[in-house]
Amino acid sequence: MTAPVFVVDSSRLAGVVPGSVVRLDGAEGRHAVTVKRLEAGEAVTLADGLGTGADGTVAAVVGKDALDVTVSAVRREPEPAPRIVVVQALPKGDRGELAVETMTEVGVDVVIPWAASRCITQWKGERGAKALAKWRATAREAGKQSRRLRFPEVREPMTTRQLAPLLRAAAFAAVLHEEGAEPLAAAALPDTGDLVLVVGPEGGVSPDELAAFAEAGAGPYRLGPSVLRTSTAGVAAGALLLGRTGRWS
Repeated sequence: MTAPVFVVDSSRLAGVVPGSVVRLDGAEGRHAVTVKRLEAGEAVTLADGLGTGADGTVAAVVGKDALDVTVSAVRREPEPAPRIVVVQALPKGDRGELAVETMTEVGVDVVIPWAASRCITQWKGERGAKALAKWRATAREAGKQSRRLRFPEVREPMTTRQLAPLLRAAAFAAVLHEEGAEPLAAAALPDTGDLVLVVGPEGGVSPDELAAFAEAGAGPYRLGPSVLRTSTAGVAAGALLLGRTGRWS
């Protein structure tokens, strides 16, 4: 079984080399000591979520909320190429967190909440801030669970108009749509840049949105013969692109 991952600030890993001792404290240290009940000699990985990780073993448990880790190896995960960006329409209930969790597990790099016209859920004011915080916390926890060194970036929510420049700048952009003429599995993909996938709400992408996205260079593509829910479409499409681009090889 692989070692559990705990998050530390990037400053803690700056200049770290094999033999260094790093203190894990705060909420992560408390979790390691009181929940995981780690003891001296057990393997752990410390990651900053930005691509750097330090593998090591617990040297000592310090009280109830900290432990010292002796580093045995330092790993640096390069910037992903191409990068998988999913524009996720806001689902109902906790399906947004489910989408973020599973997209993180498969390896999606960026998630952008999208306030589509047919979304029942709307993020406004304090409610929107709390929902965004939940998505970001979910990405962090799922990144730890899936042993990633580089966690996905969950950006501020965007409107359809705000998405247009993003789609124009993408190396490849697609709207997942059951009536798309071309399958995503057959689309020509670049080796670098951003591959942007737009996932609509349960009510579907509106004709006006499809037109706006097409003008920005994002045409409709279908995944397969079945229609997926908004909380699973991004996962399936992301996995397809990760496999096709060789990032899963």
